[in-house]
Amino acid sequence: MNHIELFAGCGGLSIGMKSAGFDLTLANEISPMAAETFAYNILGEDLNHPSTVSNTFWLKSKFEKGKSRLREDYRESSTSNPNDIFSDIDLSIEPRKLDGSMLVGSILDLNKLISKEPKIRKAISSAFGKGKVDLVSGGPPCQSFSMAGLREHSSDKNKLPWAFAEFVSKIKPRMVMLENVTGILRAFKVDGEPHYAWFEVAKAFATKGCNYVPVCLHVNAKNVGAAQNRPRFIMLGFEKKLVKKILSEGNLGIAGKAAFTKSLNFFEKIQKGTEPDYDASFYYDLAKNHPIFNEWPFNFLTQNPFDGESCEANVSDAIHDIRSPENISHPSDYVKMINRLSQSLNTLSEYESGLPPNHELRANGARVKARFRLYQVMASITNQAVVNNLKSFLKDPIQNPLSDDLITHLSSIRFLTIEGSFLSLSSKEALQNFLLSLQTKKQTQRALIANSPAPAALSIPDDACHYDEEQLRTLTVREMARFQSFPDKFEFRSKVTTGGKMRQFEVPQYTQVGNAVPPLLGKALGNVCRELLLIE
Repeated sequence: MNHIELFAGCGGLSIGMKSAGFDLTLANEISPMAAETFAYNILGEDLNHPSTVSNTFWLKSKFEKGKSRLREDYRESSTSNPNDIFSDIDLSIEPRKLDGSMLVGSILDLNKLISKEPKIRKAISSAFGKGKVDLVSGGPPCQSFSMAGLREHSSDKNKLPWAFAEFVSKIKPRMVMLENVTGILRAFKVDGEPHYAWFEVAKAFATKGCNYVPVCLHVNAKNVGAAQNRPRFIMLGFEKKLVKKILSEGNLGIAGKAAFTKSLNFFEKIQKGTEPDYDASFYYDLAKNHPIFNEWPFNFLTQNPFDGESCEANVSDAIHDIRSPENISHPSDYVKMINRLSQSLNTLSEYESGLPPNHELRANGARVKARFRLYQVMASITNQAVVNNLKSFLKDPIQNPLSDDLITHLSSIRFLTIEGSFLSLSSKEALQNFLLSLQTKKQTQRALIANSPAPAALSIPDDACHYDEEQLRTLTVREMARFQSFPDKFEFRSKVTTGGKMRQFEVPQYTQVGNAVPPLLGKALGNVCRELLLIE
């Protein structure tokens, strides 16, 4: 089976799809930095050596060729004078050269290309002569849908799912898979009225211009073994004839048949031009134990995708063996499992054993380390009222004085002073003065909890600190990648981090990890898609 990967990022979903039995025919990614990592690990190409590259093409660039392309602001190629823009794809290119390649540039430019060049569109839609495209998959950028973002209804990024639909309407695969943040399920307010982006996306794919029957799911990477609590919205879209095959010849259970029948009715209503009423029951939520996840093929989303066992992994499972370069121990069963995904890579990485790549520790000052120890203490307190009192005190000590319960809880705990020594503070005055010395405007930092999955919102170094009091530091790129289930042989490329205005267009290693689909989830989703596609 073959697939096309849009919004490919650094390659997390592609690893999983390859492991599930899909062959990549084409990938598209707008960020040169993320594309560099994708090419290095999925295509086996080092974009820092342009003369050796044969499977990576720029749709648009300010530069004719060379390494300068890897650091350019991709937004400028859309606003510059067309005479000053270069492209690797012209009328003379043989479309078969694009088979298995990465196209670096905007999905909008890709759509223009296949509209303008019918021979390229025909080559892509025929999987470069291998037959019909089985699946187009991808996750449009999601910051404006995210609960952690601005949630702007009018954001340009919110137009990208529709660009995805436009590509699909031209290529006409048998099946579509769209991945997004769980925030897409929550309503925007538009002129005081609720607006549900996920429902609008489902309707867009069901229109006559696109013609796909949507089935919507709410799943979580932790349920397939990833060491991270990472809920995700998934929309699967099917050609109508494939849905009828699934209903008549598949092994669907009661809940599955009901879901596909409901989706087919939704599709028929849209096709007739009838506007369906909003229906929250149109997506199926694993967190609410919907019975569809107990049935074929959606039960793949509740188990380890390698051996079918139910599984749970935590922070300690993921990173305990690499607490520091001087402290390397035996990997857990979880690490051994995710490293089985290395078989799906075509990477240039030479890593085989020992300290994995991308595990460079970042320096933290004495005051920051003392604050990290405080976060560890906060993470260890099970009484939420006590935690809330501590947080309130740190925000406004005058209005929120320390409670007796809080003082009792903290009196026997070892804190780290700015001078670097551990001590306990039993008096209210000493504790109050110590806490005030650690005040900060950063309110989102936290410490990881060793026996729990990592939180979903990890994309920059300052998001969280280590759980071990001997490791008072932020996380490395590799540690974040372990939570996401990337195998150690997958090597992240480009800058490690960025800041300031460059955050608007640069996608460094930390962000690449944070934006990625966990490969284990990609494999589980790939298993679902494969089973459904095999019916026809």
